[in-house]
Amino acid sequence: MNKDEVGVRLVARFGAETEGWLAEVPNLAAQLAARWGLALGELFGSGASSVVLRCQWPDGTPAVLKLSPDRALLNKQLEMLLVFAPSGRVPAALAVDAEAGAMVLEEVLPGTPAEDMPQKSLPQQWGELLAALHSVAPPVHWPLDLRGRFDEAFIRIGRRLSEPAIGARIDQAAWRRASQRCEKLLDSQARLVFLHGDLHLGNVLDGGPARGLIAIDPKACVGDPCFDAVDYVVAGAGHEGVEARCQRVATACQLDGDRLYAWSRVVAPMAAIANLANGGPEPALDELLALSRR
Repeated sequence: MNKDEVGVRLVARFGAETEGWLAEVPNLAAQLAARWGLALGELFGSGASSVVLRCQWPDGTPAVLKLSPDRALLNKQLEMLLVFAPSGRVPAALAVDAEAGAMVLEEVLPGTPAEDMPQKSLPQQWGELLAALHSVAPPVHWPLDLRGRFDEAFIRIGRRLSEPAIGARIDQAAWRRASQRCEKLLDSQARLVFLHGDLHLGNVLDGGPARGLIAIDPKACVGDPCFDAVDYVVAGAGHEGVEARCQRVATACQLDGDRLYAWSRVVAPMAAIANLANGGPEPALDELLALSRR
């Protein structure tokens, strides 16, 4: 990823005023490096809300410097990482400057994204990851729950149905059906755990044999444990198939297979919108659309 791609993503998310913040990033990174004794490296896998640079902590620990124009978002991410820290399944935070919207995290090594790892053993590793994350007790009065997560998602993602290319493939009836299915599942939640909340294949990295899978960028909320497996299941569309992957993942993660499959039908139209927006493969789109209509 180059600097221009990062700029396009951040401006798309935060608006044109982000360009001024981007222009100051080199100076901010240099100032923080001088203060914390970092050796700065190259631009590294920045997402839609931050700029991430490889760096080295003074004792030689490989690390990443993460900077965001949305200070509140970054500080909330830090809070979530600290809550999940006892699980051993999130990166350790090494330094933070809340006012600057900056933090230093250990670099996860070897860091291979889960989508690029051997798929045969991945369900079992995913089950071990969920067991560790879900063993963390939710903080008292944690304000975010799965219902709120979906309330926001249905509004935000639903706006895209007005785009001709998306509206031509996903209609309002399918969207209402997904919403109704979601409400039914939310109303019938029995076991509640502290969820990562955004556990897709790109947010899970290989931490090596000693640590196992490591989760990054949590959007922690309280809810049904199946939710932290559903993005992995839906990613089976166009490959071995959602239903087949659901069976494998439910068994490995000790989850209710029927509920996990029901959640996949809720998430399918959202995944279909992402597929359409990103020019994803047609076989995957066809399966997601079929899953939305069932």
